[in-house]
Amino acid sequence: MDYIPGDVEIGFFLPLSLPEVSNTTGAAQFQSPPYKACRAYRTIENNYQQLFMPSFTLHEIRKNPKLLPNISLGYHMYYSYSMEERTLESYLWWLSGTDQIIPNYNCRERGKVVAVIGGATSALSVQMGTLFDLYHLPQLHSYLKNIQFENIVGEQVFVDENRRTEAHYVPSAVCSASCPAGFRKLPMEGKPPCCFSCSPCSEGEISNYIDAEQCKKCPEDEYPNEQRDHCLPKTVTFLDMNEPWGTAVTVVAVSLSLLTALVLWVFVKFQDTPIVQANNRNLSYLLLTSLSSCFLCSLLFVGRPTTASCLLRQTVFAVVFTVAVSCILAKTIIVVLAFRVTGPGSRMRMFLHPRVPYCVVLICSGIQGLFCTIWLGTHPPFPEADTSSESRHIILTCNEGSAFAFYCVLGYMGFLALGSFTIAFLARNLPDAFNEAKYITFSMLVFCSVWVSFLPTYQSSKGKTVMIVEIFSILASSAGLLGCIFIPKCFAILLILWENSTKQNKNQRSSRSKNSSFFNVISLFSPFHLKQYFKKGLPST
Repeated sequence: MDYIPGDVEIGFFLPLSLPEVSNTTGAAQFQSPPYKACRAYRTIENNYQQLFMPSFTLHEIRKNPKLLPNISLGYHMYYSYSMEERTLESYLWWLSGTDQIIPNYNCRERGKVVAVIGGATSALSVQMGTLFDLYHLPQLHSYLKNIQFENIVGEQVFVDENRRTEAHYVPSAVCSASCPAGFRKLPMEGKPPCCFSCSPCSEGEISNYIDAEQCKKCPEDEYPNEQRDHCLPKTVTFLDMNEPWGTAVTVVAVSLSLLTALVLWVFVKFQDTPIVQANNRNLSYLLLTSLSSCFLCSLLFVGRPTTASCLLRQTVFAVVFTVAVSCILAKTIIVVLAFRVTGPGSRMRMFLHPRVPYCVVLICSGIQGLFCTIWLGTHPPFPEADTSSESRHIILTCNEGSAFAFYCVLGYMGFLALGSFTIAFLARNLPDAFNEAKYITFSMLVFCSVWVSFLPTYQSSKGKTVMIVEIFSILASSAGLLGCIFIPKCFAILLILWENSTKQNKNQRSSRSKNSSFFNVISLFSPFHLKQYFKKGLPST
């Protein structure tokens, strides 16, 4: 027992010991009568901090003149036990005020004992309250009402102004307001644990209770709400044909494919003209067909990814584009050979055989087909759900399976395009009567520029943007080939037809009917008229 006198006194009952549990079991427990005095007790080491709490608190209260002015506070400290019978025994001993227990008598000086602090468990607190009610002794909270003071670290301590009658009242020191859900506590350096700041949860994390120590991440298929206090399910999305980007891609691809088909029809319709014949019309037909397919293959990137579409998406694009570039390479080689190999008896003349360009296309395309076969046989593309590119969406896309194989396919196609560009550039000074090398040079420059800019953009893109970037590169490079090589020829053919039609109309008299001019224009498209318009020209290579 420890005692410090004062004008008013408080009783402390501290549970510092706990009875040992006997290892004796069975019939051995009844071989001797119970004897409490010999019962072993174990010290509760974690409770020893409570031993120094009363003296420290008393010292602080006495030092602060605002709390109990002109009143000295004392206390009685008793070492109780964590069991009901021994703790009540200590209470009765203290209430009696003597060295022995005298129930229903209080030999202490009246008016000095104002409160009791104790009750390590709820059971002890109930028994303690029942006993002290007989002696009209409160709990501590009856004397703590509407009190405000500063503690030793300069913090404001507030006690509720409403007087509580239950035993559960506990005064609290307030340093920081509680952190709401969606935030986490951050300790303040040099401050006690009750002082902290509130930091919002990071992107992708939530906290769903007050004063959370840490935030937790949402599952991959969910994302935090705006308050970041709970997770919401992500929306599954893909490049759909019904959304703006999907609709735009579809319209542009189909329109350019139809335009290519129209150019092909013009070349077939005017196949006997020198302009068409001089450009190796069969290679031109194959090139136009492959370009039309290039525009349409971009549609494989639109819609919900499936196993079939993922397998066809990159391989069809690679093979079709390789056919187109191979045709341009073959046309470039034939043009150079037609003007360079002119000496009689030259061994290079054997390469002017009509089947040479088709062999070039077949070999170059076959190598690309072999690359694609190895790709599909080892690491084929497959559908994938991308949960990380966008915070609120799960994007369905195609995983290429092997990035190395994908870049090998692109690299081979770039190698063919670079070869075509180099040969055409060297042949740019050929005679102007027929010089397709200039158009091929510019078309390959456009083609290479598009795909060189594609690589860094593709690497830095995420989600749907990856597909849109590749679709744009396909459409732009294909349109560059169509516009640079074939549109000028179509324009020349139609312009000459228009000029000749105008000349004939001037020579005609007004005696003709109104519809005669229409039939006259239609007749211009006959082989007879076309031969008359293009009498001068080079023979087909």
